[in-house]
Amino acid sequence: MGMLIDGIWSNEDQIQSADGKFVRPESSFRNWVTSDGSVGPSGKSGFKAEAGRYHLYVTHNCPWAYRSMVFRELKGLQDIISVSIGGSSYKDEGWTFNDEPGAAPDTVNNIYHLHELYTKADPSYTGRITVPTLWDIKKQTIVNNESSEIIRMFNTAFNHMTRNELDFYPNDLRMEIDEVNELVYSNVNNGVYRTGFASTQEAYEEAFGKLFSTLDLLEEKLDKNRYLTGSRLTEADWRLFSTLLRFDIVYFGHFKCNKKHIYEYPNLWNFTLDLYQYPGISSITNFEQIKRGYYHLMPKVNPSGIVAKGPLINFNQPHDRERFTK
Repeated sequence: MGMLIDGIWSNEDQIQSADGKFVRPESSFRNWVTSDGSVGPSGKSGFKAEAGRYHLYVTHNCPWAYRSMVFRELKGLQDIISVSIGGSSYKDEGWTFNDEPGAAPDTVNNIYHLHELYTKADPSYTGRITVPTLWDIKKQTIVNNESSEIIRMFNTAFNHMTRNELDFYPNDLRMEIDEVNELVYSNVNNGVYRTGFASTQEAYEEAFGKLFSTLDLLEEKLDKNRYLTGSRLTEADWRLFSTLLRFDIVYFGHFKCNKKHIYEYPNLWNFTLDLYQYPGISSITNFEQIKRGYYHLMPKVNPSGIVAKGPLINFNQPHDRERFTK
């Protein structure tokens, strides 16, 4: 994967513990964009919501970056926050922004490697280079590279400009959303990586077991309600969806998460179809880039770089989730 050490690119990484378990490092930049520029839950003040001030760096295959694109779409921020999309065929020094089909080169900072952005913000930066990364054009620095915080900024900070009042983190559901998020992050969102990147049999089987026991639990939860916290669509649903969408086409085979496909879970599968068919979501989803980004750019997991042809899945087929509204 690689990382920067004192501003210099290195092919080392920090993702494996001594017992073979995958460890995801904490994100480094934790400032918040707020409607008036006041300080958010972390970081410093001075990042005011303004049209054209912020630029988002993402890739299609990364589920963490994808959910930031989902919220940019849901909240009508397409003309307010610009975006660059990294390629999925070449990653010599981390994420690259080239002109391959499906990518969108950087027209703000004209960088080719994403790590150039990090050293622009901090010339002596040490750490991993991740997407999504939110850049402040005005201050010429990185605001935030933690997806869970970026989607919450997008959820509310620009409402006074867009008049888009959709709220995916409502006050009365926050405690329940946070509880679901913690379970899903640990065992599903990050669980597929803990399974796929495990370097010992014991670490693999532990992550595998937690992943599928949690999917079983979520299957039961979605048998009672349309969404994870009831009748309202929240950020908890979108965070789970970003992983479920990739599960059968990538994680099942590539990461050896092969106990069951998502389409073998009636409620989880119809839930996935429901969210994929939400207005605007299919337009920001590129399955070819998703598959190529995983199979082609992870030599430790797939040394040959060969991209699997299957499976053939129709995400536009009818779903049954509207039964909860009748």
